[in-house]
Amino acid sequence: MNLEKIYRDAGAYLEGHFLLSSGKHSQFYLQSAKVLEDPKVAEELASRLAEMIKKSGVQVDTVCAPALGGILAGYELARALGVRFIFAERVEKVMTIRRGFEVQKGEKVLMCEDIITTGGSVLEAASQVEKQGGEVVAFAALANRGFCKRVGNENDAKPTCKLPNDVPFFALGDFEFDVYDEENCPLCVDGSKAFKPGSRGN
Repeated sequence: MNLEKIYRDAGAYLEGHFLLSSGKHSQFYLQSAKVLEDPKVAEELASRLAEMIKKSGVQVDTVCAPALGGILAGYELARALGVRFIFAERVEKVMTIRRGFEVQKGEKVLMCEDIITTGGSVLEAASQVEKQGGEVVAFAALANRGFCKRVGNENDAKPTCKLPNDVPFFALGDFEFDVYDEENCPLCVDGSKAFKPGSRGN
């Protein structure tokens, strides 16, 4: 599967000056919503990801995704795995599981995002699952921004990766873009202003 081609064909591989959810800047941005707006593509990507997870032997009772970006990917993955789906959302900037969703003690939960960069948002959601007694058995995403070590890729995790080393991370491919702190961003030095195309605060 050529994941980069899928993103480019969908107009989801953007170039410019972007402010990421992590607060860092980048010349490139992956707009997964443009990929997932085609239900057939969403189903195919989720099916491929589900195959990887099933082959690994990881047992999953529920898929949980952080809103808003992870909802479509998480729902399709849950459907492909044949398990239930819930999501966490921010309430006054705090990730929360609400809307009547409950996690049972010992329930095996897979956390799913569309894109994982450092894993900060999905870890916030995972903490809410664990607070209710659930067991986070794996992380998954359509794509890995290359900061974290995923199953099937021998590259080591970068220091900025927040995902735990002892929980598997599954993704369909890697996109390794340079990212910068605002004070060291060459795009800012050139005079352009960072644009935030993502879900948080936009």
